[in-house]
Amino acid sequence: MNMMYDLIVIGSGPAGLSAAVYGKRAGLDLLVLEKNPMSGGQVLNTYEVDNYLGMPGMDGFDMGTRFREHADKLGVEFMEATALSLEDRGGHKLIRTDQGELEAKTVILATGAVHAMLGAPGEERLGGRGVSYCATCDGAFFRGRTVAVVGGGDVALEDAIYLARTSEKVYLIHRRDELRGAMVLQQELKGLPNVEILYSHVVEEILGEDTVEAVTLKDCRTEETFRLPVDGVFVAVGIRPQTELVRGLAACDEGGYVLAGEDCATDVPGLFVAGDVRRKPLRQIVTAVADGANAAVSAGSCCREL
Repeated sequence: MNMMYDLIVIGSGPAGLSAAVYGKRAGLDLLVLEKNPMSGGQVLNTYEVDNYLGMPGMDGFDMGTRFREHADKLGVEFMEATALSLEDRGGHKLIRTDQGELEAKTVILATGAVHAMLGAPGEERLGGRGVSYCATCDGAFFRGRTVAVVGGGDVALEDAIYLARTSEKVYLIHRRDELRGAMVLQQELKGLPNVEILYSHVVEEILGEDTVEAVTLKDCRTEETFRLPVDGVFVAVGIRPQTELVRGLAACDEGGYVLAGEDCATDVPGLFVAGDVRRKPLRQIVTAVADGANAAVSAGSCCREL
């Protein structure tokens, strides 16, 4: 018979680690599942976090490492495993993983999100050969070269600003006629001499044999297309929540985000969500950490009622 945990947290980004810390401090018998070798989630790939209270200019990798160290210091149990399915068994939940089956009275889904793709021809074929979804991971390979960033939100603007520090030329390609990112980022970006913003343009195709050589762009206003030579393409067009485990189990919106309030409780008793998987107006590290705390407190209350 499997051991019955009070709580299993699936995912160990900021939300999952926060849930683990709060759950452990509350005396819950808990386990954290993480499919990757390292905890931290997307923050590990963030060059600089400048808006987390008390940690201005913090390196993202260092921040993720500190979060995990906090959980380790409390003696949180971790398992490197991939969750394959989640079943509601009434008074408990059954999780099937690639390492076997696990049971818990409550579950917190904190699996985060992944980068959305453009869907343009050439994108998948040239992935890792000039097409990237992480400027801070791959920007160093394009020092002194010409790159394109696709998107108009905070991440796209941050990527363009970061790349402009070392690249010769940065094109920011956005399908709308105005940017969506924070005004402070827009102002910084527009003040950079080696950045050119191409409004109302979309990427039709990414070109190149062994590596990226150019992109085909379409002007949405005139429908005209043209070839823009670039050495790299950084895609920053949004994220997709990793909520496949609970699709058909918990209520989700049209984007796949799980519906849950500030208590992080879903419409399935004993199932909670935290971080980028939850529908909410702001998805930042600080809100993920808050979700983790709320979800753990809610899970603890649920355990006491069972």
